[in-house]
Amino acid sequence: MTSADPSQVPQKFEKHFEVIEPDGMTAIELLSSHTDLSRQKLKQIMQKGAVWLTQGRHAVHIRRATRKLQFGQIVHLYYDEQVLSQQPPEARLISDEGNYSVWFKPVGMLSQGSKYGDHTSIYRWAEVHLQPQRNAFLVHRLDRATQGLILLAHSKKAAALLSEMFKERQIKKYYQAIVKGAPQPQTIDSALDDKQAITRILSSEATEQSGYNHLTIQILTGRKHQIRRHLAGIGYPVLGDPLYNLSESVSDTAIKTIPELYLTATRISFISPFDGQEKDYQLNEELYPEYSVHTARPDVYQNFN
Repeated sequence: MTSADPSQVPQKFEKHFEVIEPDGMTAIELLSSHTDLSRQKLKQIMQKGAVWLTQGRHAVHIRRATRKLQFGQIVHLYYDEQVLSQQPPEARLISDEGNYSVWFKPVGMLSQGSKYGDHTSIYRWAEVHLQPQRNAFLVHRLDRATQGLILLAHSKKAAALLSEMFKERQIKKYYQAIVKGAPQPQTIDSALDDKQAITRILSSEATEQSGYNHLTIQILTGRKHQIRRHLAGIGYPVLGDPLYNLSESVSDTAIKTIPELYLTATRISFISPFDGQEKDYQLNEELYPEYSVHTARPDVYQNFN
């Protein structure tokens, strides 16, 4: 099939093709014969995670154009030009431990992709950039607007072990945030989405900006937007939060200059299930956000260990 003018291709569509040819046809042959997209464009789309293969209930990405197809399989193409054109910000490797790695996820990078692509996700970044290359599996998440440390597993066994440790609260996660006002250190035990959610404010210190406090926070559970929702629930939403900081006035000059969400994952600590050693990963000064006017004090953490 001759490729059509790219301007004539819809900005968003999906197509599903059942393999009815004998075994041996490649993914690129099937897609190029049933779409108006060029082979080069299709290869890019595959690499970005927007082409899937299902057989029964099992679904996997097709990333290799030369992937051989089998009779009865179904190939899915999810095309969204807006998603595919996005460029991921650069993540930074903090430590490669073989079974897992620790990364600095920047603002704007996703923890997880969608059916329309995963090239802007942290796990895909790790799969492409780690040497030696290997699969990456999420065991916890950070919001797109939250920067900081994130842990990735590199085998299904490692992912199962680390996920269970998160579930059993054996992995400690710490954050820093800026809020308007001065909340006291406290434990917030308030269910979110009908599930237990526990957030601890370990310290609360005034910033150089009058009226704002810098918080050191530990979360014992991992609910969606947990810190943001809990702090907003007690009247101290995270600065720069577009979803839960509804009390901010557009006339507030301090708010006008806020470039992003003032929330950073700063520390992860646990006993490694792979070598039995104590692991403690913290952001160094180079990666610390400019708004962090205080570094996390060891004594603050020790009070809650």
